[in-house]
Amino acid sequence: MADSGGNGGTPMLDELEKGPWPSFVTEIKEIAKDKDVGKALLALLERSYHEKIGHWKHGGIVGVLGYGGGVIGRYSDLPDEFPDIAHFHTLRVNMPSGWFYTSDALRTICDIWDRHGSGLTNMHGSTGDIILLGTTTDELEPTFKELTDSGFDLGGSGSDLRTPSCCVGPARCEWACYDTLNLTNDLTQHFQDELHRPAFPYKYKIKAAGCPNDCVASVARADMSIIGTWRDEIQIDQAEVKAAAADGLNIERDVCSRCPTKCIEWDGSTLEIDDVNCVKCMHCINAMPKALRPGKDRGATILLGAKAPIVEGAMLSSVLVPFMKLEEPYDDLKDLIERIWDFWGEHGKNRERVGELIQRVGLGNFLEAIEVEPVPEMIAHPRENPYVFYEEYYEEDDEGEGE
Repeated sequence: MADSGGNGGTPMLDELEKGPWPSFVTEIKEIAKDKDVGKALLALLERSYHEKIGHWKHGGIVGVLGYGGGVIGRYSDLPDEFPDIAHFHTLRVNMPSGWFYTSDALRTICDIWDRHGSGLTNMHGSTGDIILLGTTTDELEPTFKELTDSGFDLGGSGSDLRTPSCCVGPARCEWACYDTLNLTNDLTQHFQDELHRPAFPYKYKIKAAGCPNDCVASVARADMSIIGTWRDEIQIDQAEVKAAAADGLNIERDVCSRCPTKCIEWDGSTLEIDDVNCVKCMHCINAMPKALRPGKDRGATILLGAKAPIVEGAMLSSVLVPFMKLEEPYDDLKDLIERIWDFWGEHGKNRERVGELIQRVGLGNFLEAIEVEPVPEMIAHPRENPYVFYEEYYEEDDEGEGE
């Protein structure tokens, strides 16, 4: 019989340390040198791999005073055998926009967690938060106090606004079409109550990408995707286009033929773009970053509805607002978010994401409720039902009646 970890051996976990990639097992073993919680975690995990049974259970709501979100309760179902990890709660700590830290800030986080928790972290979770893995119920309040005294706050968890996250934006990326860092910080501060006190039917994620490259993968992971774009012509430096061709880039093959709408032409000396048909995919700009740049009239496209496959299948977000200027104080965006939440809060079922609500009630009803006019960009694909008919309605002119 394989060793289940009860006597200190972890042969199955040891397999995960083999190969070229860093392993979480190595990090847990490092913790185990100084903390019994690490030893117990290794033993329980080895046992789970051997038995093919997960020995963690959700212990209901556990949190800190005044906050309904930010702490995820976790308990072992074998507390008598593994008392050191009978409680193994996780804290989500609100990260800075774009994940920029000073070394002092990182040391502060690690020191707090070494004093009050297991010392294990996840930098960062899929929501974006700093994840502090494993502490007891008694240590939650002291940890929270030290975090807030040091300038940190808890992020979102449960049926609330999850911690807004963004790409590095204008701090390091020349393609950013709006200030993702400022917007994310502003939304986080503005919606504090929705972030810390769960009151929604289910979770709601906001992710901000500075350009259509979408480096935070918001289209696949966020209920609301805010993706930077432009609505005028792509900026072209013809001299740099020629330089790229001279350096060996096959513009016809690698740029023109790969344009999804075939809106680019290259005659060997001049590059022309039919911007009306451009879908802002960024391929040409990525291929010739010195020659092409996003236009000057910049803002963002607002998309809605993405989610992972939990209750229903996976969904990608789709366009809600084709173009919105994003400038402080962002009142148009905040007003749109609140109208969506009002309708979702009233009509959403328990554990129903916004995208699922739209599917259930219909896009037309949803748009009418949130006071957004339908536009062609919202259509994912042409209608498939040949038995849907459209009627034309004429308003009668009072003066022209009877003519």
